[in-house]
Amino acid sequence: MLTFNGSLKVYVALVPCDMRKSFNTLAELVSNHLQLDPLCGAAFLFTNKSRRLIKILYFDGTGYWVVAKRLEKGTFSWPKPSDTAQQRIKLQTEALQLLLGLIPLSLSQILYLRLDETP
Repeated sequence: MLTFNGSLKVYVALVPCDMRKSFNTLAELVSNHLQLDPLCGAAFLFTNKSRRLIKILYFDGTGYWVVAKRLEKGTFSWPKPSDTAQQRIKLQTEALQLLLGLIPLSLSQILYLRLDETP
């Protein structure tokens, strides 16, 4: 399993996307849809409609990383937007570890583990 530093900023794209996207098109999604800078050193999570595949985009200062995980069974417990206009949420790294570890997050846990919505 991947581990992440506690100071890492983690943003989750709430709207599913086409998982054929890679480095440049995911970075474009971060800029245009999430309204964030993909070079800021944060991790950006994306999923598809079925929530069986996730991709993480991360810029380490020298280049982009794209990490993918596909589930053979089940789905990822993906946060739902609180309103239809919401494009992203910011999570603490503990919530990311739970999400990647396939531990189902209830709405109350997600709300508790969210940070302030500002970048």
